[in-house]
Amino acid sequence: MAELRCFKSYDVRGRLGETLDPGIAYRIGRGFAEALRPGVTVTGRDVRESSPELQAAVIDGLRDGGSDVIDIGLCGTEEVYFATDHFGAGGGIMVTASHNPIDYNGMKLVGPGATPLAADAGLGAVRAAAEAAAWGKTAPNARGALRREAPRAAFVARCLSFIDVAALRPLTLLVNAGNGAAGPTFDAVVEALDAAGAPLRFERRHHTPDPTFPNGIPNPLLPENQPQTADAVRLARADFGIAWDGDFDRCFFFDDAGDFVPGEYVVGLLAGAFLAKVPGARIVHDPRVVLNTLSVIEASGGKAIVSRTGHAHVKARMREVDAAYGGEMSAHHYFRDFMYCDSGMIPWLLIAEYVSASGRTLRHLVADARAAFPSSGEINFRLADAAAALVAFEAAYAPRAVAIDRLDGVSLRFDGWRANVRVSNTEPVLRLNVEAEGDAQRVQDAVADISALLEQAGG
Repeated sequence: MAELRCFKSYDVRGRLGETLDPGIAYRIGRGFAEALRPGVTVTGRDVRESSPELQAAVIDGLRDGGSDVIDIGLCGTEEVYFATDHFGAGGGIMVTASHNPIDYNGMKLVGPGATPLAADAGLGAVRAAAEAAAWGKTAPNARGALRREAPRAAFVARCLSFIDVAALRPLTLLVNAGNGAAGPTFDAVVEALDAAGAPLRFERRHHTPDPTFPNGIPNPLLPENQPQTADAVRLARADFGIAWDGDFDRCFFFDDAGDFVPGEYVVGLLAGAFLAKVPGARIVHDPRVVLNTLSVIEASGGKAIVSRTGHAHVKARMREVDAAYGGEMSAHHYFRDFMYCDSGMIPWLLIAEYVSASGRTLRHLVADARAAFPSSGEINFRLADAAAALVAFEAAYAPRAVAIDRLDGVSLRFDGWRANVRVSNTEPVLRLNVEAEGDAQRVQDAVADISALLEQAGG
């Protein structure tokens, strides 16, 4: 059995020509059909140059495995999620490398109703079937059918259902699609907003999909990528800015001064927005940075539910408790009325509505939260022995903690501050987050002390 090293915990990612190629893509499509028997599978692709060929191979594998296929073409990952549910399909496969380097590609796979697949929940079975490749030649009459559909208008209608368009006030928004897949879908959303009389004006940057990514791989979380959006916000004198990654399942915000808004504060804003719409709702959050989110949920009368980090864990937890909204500081935002899935189009609509209703700027809304609960941002350590560093952190700091949580890494609560240290699910790094109650100096001091310990213990 040949091991397929492109399979990860939640998805498929590989270097082109090494761990992922059309032959492997065929096996993954065939393995998906053989293992899950979806009946009908939705497929889509991002803008990368290799994506059409890989998608074609996936489609061939699906059809040879007996699955009918609906191809929705160039799109965002959330459009595959939507279409899988919209068409009542048994599964979906999005061909995308998201924000990975240009010589990579990958796939995101879901089951019926856009339920996530993970290593222990369906993805392992697909991998086993793809690695075994224990199938014969497909009889012509057993091959699945292929049809092409364009569900974008229905997708846009679902996005707009989250807001009251009439409540929007005049705003100028700067949007940066990073030459990824977001541009055409965003334009469809704007067309619907214009038809509904929304008083929004937009300035577009790097809007046209381009597989060469002339302005760099779209990953707005990287500090070196943020100035292109920040500068454009200031130049346009926009009320706020929005930037997406390559498959736009994450969106990032910049205030009117061009300052990047850390994801944990966006989670707090959206939690408050949902609790205004759905009083008493359950809100799911990740365990890395929580103080602001917990404060907002408590003040708004909601119920906070913690989940392990990662989209498969958050979606499963949301389904378990029927949460209205879930958010991660990494800019993944999940919605009960969007199949409990993440979306990069719904959050900016909600933030525009929230800013409109508050009468305050995004900068001022976030400034209050940042002053009350300063945080370090996520700090990554590439160490020879991350496990040893995590053990050393707990041994040194746990005796002083007033609360300990090992749901995801080690979270320690102290008098007035908190720290989380965890091994990444997707990269060979150890991640540190520190936050405090109104004391930015406490954050800086704790980061310096913990960083020194981790680097020494982890080699």
